[in-house]
Amino acid sequence: MKNIIIELLKDKIGRIGLIGVCIVILIALFAPVIAPYNPTEMFPQIRNEPVKQFIMGTDNYGRDVFSRIVYGARVSIIVGLISVGIGASLGIILGLLAGYFEGWIDNIIMRIMDILFAFPSILLALAIVSVLGPDLKNTIIAIGVVRIPVFTRTVRAEVLSVKSQEYVTSARSIGVKDNKIIVRHILPNILSPFIVQATLSLSSAILVEASLSFLGLGIQPPDPSWGSMLNESRKIMELAPWTAIYPAVAIILTILSFNLLGDSLRDILDPKLKNVE
Repeated sequence: MKNIIIELLKDKIGRIGLIGVCIVILIALFAPVIAPYNPTEMFPQIRNEPVKQFIMGTDNYGRDVFSRIVYGARVSIIVGLISVGIGASLGIILGLLAGYFEGWIDNIIMRIMDILFAFPSILLALAIVSVLGPDLKNTIIAIGVVRIPVFTRTVRAEVLSVKSQEYVTSARSIGVKDNKIIVRHILPNILSPFIVQATLSLSSAILVEASLSFLGLGIQPPDPSWGSMLNESRKIMELAPWTAIYPAVAIILTILSFNLLGDSLRDILDPKLKNVE
């Protein structure tokens, strides 16, 4: 881990991505300390321009935009981490089973993944949230389900490659049990692409959460979410453009940071991909 961080800091793109991700995580962790006001507190100054008291202005309800941006970072990180954790956990299990045992197990798992892949991510998430109901927990579940096929395919492809290596064949020939081969020999050798996919999936999860909240099916008002802030600002953009600009910039910079970090990690953990490009 230490060597990976050192390599990231040496790489300009990786350094920018790592710093950006760390800043967002720190903002999310220390939101109560950083935010000057409660994100749902309403002030008499409605649609107030950015001033010393409200450095990013206020929205249509007199709420401090800066405080809502800060707490919105917490929502995005929580949703991103938990949903990707759900998708990654199930994806790695299904991918290992499909890739190692192949046959009918592989066929069943991958056909289900093909069905899920047939739907665009946002549409599948919309359908799940529509059935379960719009709230934080259901948003996390929906995004987690959407990410399962991505991790399953990634892990399966790596398992198919690794299981043909001589050390796996040797372990099989001396009677090592399948579960021990998977845990000791295969799993450690497929973690690199898995980590890269997890990092890139965080940006996708944050974007889907913002999209769901924008459509009114994600985090429900008055709780702060960058997507819902954009939705609320649509009708007042000409009168108070800062209400749309700041949450949009927050989404863009956060997603960009995770993508830069993921690209740099890919080059570090799998140099072959860098050479191909």
